[in-house]
Amino acid sequence: MSNPIFTTRPHVPLLQWLARGSLKQNLLRSIRLWVWLCYLYSDDNDGEPFTFVHLRDTFFSQTHPKGDEIPELHDPSCTCAKTTADWIFNATIGVSPSEWRRSLLSHDAILDTTLDETLQRRLFAVTRRSLHTDIQILTELGWLKRQEQTYYRVSQFPEHPIDKSLELDTTRVSAYTLNFLHPDLANIAQNLSQQADKIQRFNLHVDYVIPKTTLDRVDDWQDQLKTLWEQTPVPPVRLTYKSARVGQTVKCIVYPVCVYYIQRAVYLCAFGETPTKQGEWYNYRLDHIEQMIALDWKNPNLPPLLCQHYPHNLPKPDFVEEQMAKAWGFDFYLEPKLMLLRFDREFDDRYIQGTFRHETFQSVTYQQAEKLILKHTHQPQKLLKVLHSRQKDDAYYQVYYRDGDTNVGLRLRAWRPRCEVLLPWELRQNIAQEVQQEFFLYQN
Repeated sequence: MSNPIFTTRPHVPLLQWLARGSLKQNLLRSIRLWVWLCYLYSDDNDGEPFTFVHLRDTFFSQTHPKGDEIPELHDPSCTCAKTTADWIFNATIGVSPSEWRRSLLSHDAILDTTLDETLQRRLFAVTRRSLHTDIQILTELGWLKRQEQTYYRVSQFPEHPIDKSLELDTTRVSAYTLNFLHPDLANIAQNLSQQADKIQRFNLHVDYVIPKTTLDRVDDWQDQLKTLWEQTPVPPVRLTYKSARVGQTVKCIVYPVCVYYIQRAVYLCAFGETPTKQGEWYNYRLDHIEQMIALDWKNPNLPPLLCQHYPHNLPKPDFVEEQMAKAWGFDFYLEPKLMLLRFDREFDDRYIQGTFRHETFQSVTYQQAEKLILKHTHQPQKLLKVLHSRQKDDAYYQVYYRDGDTNVGLRLRAWRPRCEVLLPWELRQNIAQEVQQEFFLYQN
């Protein structure tokens, strides 16, 4: 039986399906997988079984490096010399660069400059390990079969998006519909959300504190925001907001950027005026918004901050992601500070080691903890005395956090009394006062 021919163009639904999670994070790999499919299932391919070494040696030129380093531009005729744009916008493929870009940018919030850089990168200038992972992914997705070290082409392709107008089957959960999730969680949902023998085996439970009486309001605001974000340009809005932080209802004119679900509620990340009258950003809890009115960019009441950034410098969701990666906490606009934590060894062994808390959350030695105290406190004697009274084989961690972030505070409370904050001194003192108040509640 002859092998089928793969002729699908690299449209966004297909690339998202190949990404198995965030397309923005896996864009180059998705495009590379598409190229592999075009090569493996082409008219010129004989369809014979192959090994990874054979595939590499036939796909690249003879001078292509065999080691695990990223190949330099060694041969202009080698396939590793072609840029991403060369592969996608080849005349024989028939993809319109402007339409493809517009489709991708409407799907993912990628900066134009970032996309330009990506398109000019050499798509196959990657390590041997990355190439091998490509073939493993195609096998996991059902495009290839493997027996020991040999790969076999399939006679029937797995179900996948075939064109831009594809209507996704509502009985299946695809990665395209799950791109807003963390890639690992999207993979779980994609693989396990289907019923097994008509029994639902996979369930997801999250803490969601929105009361039922305001659920309709949250849905309405999300629908309204979706409508606003489909407009060009996206208009600013006037929010009437019941602020828990300032203890009263306020009115703020903002530019709506994106929506996040964080632990217990849904928030609008907005740029402009804030309930506290400080800063340029604020996270508005949707069920606390009482009114949302779209405004015109010519409205004379717009705050100067928004006027200064309109139309070319308005923030995008990428900015929020970048800021949250810099320090622990959802309130990404708060000041970042260094935190030094101590966990007792048993608690660390059971619950902290091997977990991910934040990009900046990392283990440090007892000696490194001493140096951090000396460097980041004006009068370190007190804290050094505390540290020297603790066990050296306890677990110590440093992390940059957003000072005043509610979610960080709740996490620290959940870890008590097995976790001790050493730095910063002010936070340590606040926790000590809180613990003392709590002790008085339970004293009798």
